[in-house]
Amino acid sequence: MRKLDSKFRVLLLTVIVVLAPVRFLLSADSFKRGRAVDDSLKYLNIPDRTATAVGGTAFANQVTGLSIEDREKAVVKEILAGNVPSFSRKLRTIKVEKTIGTTHYELEYYVVCDYMAIGSDMDYLYIPMTPSTAQFIADRLDCTLPTKKMVDDIYAKAEVKLTPQPIPPSDKMTTVPVFKQHTDSIKQQISTIGLDRLADNIIGGHKKDIIISNKIYSPDKTYERVVIYGWHKSINNPIQPMYNGHIAMYADYSHGVRLISNQAFLNGDSVTINSILLNSTLSGLLSDEGVIDKPYYPDSDYLTSMNNPSPKPQMDFKLNQNYPNPFNPTTTINYFIPINSNVELSIFNSKGDKVAVLVSKWQERGSHTVKWNAGRLASGLYVSSLKAGLAEQNCRLILLK
Repeated sequence: MRKLDSKFRVLLLTVIVVLAPVRFLLSADSFKRGRAVDDSLKYLNIPDRTATAVGGTAFANQVTGLSIEDREKAVVKEILAGNVPSFSRKLRTIKVEKTIGTTHYELEYYVVCDYMAIGSDMDYLYIPMTPSTAQFIADRLDCTLPTKKMVDDIYAKAEVKLTPQPIPPSDKMTTVPVFKQHTDSIKQQISTIGLDRLADNIIGGHKKDIIISNKIYSPDKTYERVVIYGWHKSINNPIQPMYNGHIAMYADYSHGVRLISNQAFLNGDSVTINSILLNSTLSGLLSDEGVIDKPYYPDSDYLTSMNNPSPKPQMDFKLNQNYPNPFNPTTTINYFIPINSNVELSIFNSKGDKVAVLVSKWQERGSHTVKWNAGRLASGLYVSSLKAGLAEQNCRLILLK
């Protein structure tokens, strides 16, 4: 096996040593313009709120009396258009550490500072929604919903822990006027403690969470359901134990949607939340249920018409992150070449040795997918290298056996 040339070896070492500390400098699109790059702060990939966007009070008036399907469509439209306050678009870091076997792991993931709301920083409405709607929004923002363990970890990390404010049960609990009533009670509590809504605080304690769990698809129910958990009074003291007794179309005033970026970092290397939850070794970092085989809610027919139109064809040379990552022993690599060209896709180990050639041929313009089985190789860091004409791009892979 031949060695990499000296220039590429320098590049490889630079990627390995330098990439982790500056990873968000390489993802400037994740940040709003004009803000200093902060390794602990990200933003949802939604537009800025426009000056003509309706406030939370006006939105509540607009959707009061609508069917739940029409209300959910209105919620999706406002959120994806960017009509959310600053605290519903900023994400902060949560760090989890655990030793598994003889290996110590540190996982960093990014959580929205507060539950999803519609409106401005001053005039907003915390908006409960069905799990399919929450999943629909999460998918389009490259996010996921939290697990039970993540809810506990987020509450423990929260700088601001509000006191839960239940409303007496009634047949109005699932209506917009009660949503607004509960929002107003939270606003009053926030005003009393003097919290600056523009601050970058993680806030918890004021809502139950819609969570992902094996109980979404467990055979104990014969209908689609929502799984809820949380509403902490203090650390390890939630009002709501994990519960999957409500049908999927149920959403009352106490339900909150907190988004988690699907991008995370494991010991400094890029991973996805879903790949961690599907990994039998690593799932304990995020789940106290073990592996979550389906870390998502099913689609709902009433949102089908709101699917984004087909994206514009990709025009740039690009090597995508492999999936899953970490992997054992197989993974999928996807790439795009903008013109017909000779293509070489190779794998190198951390020493710079070429250990596999996955593609070496002439290929036509477009997207291409390759599966790699690394069963004969040892666990560790590898680098995929894509060359097409004069273009070249590299990406890190983690083999974890």
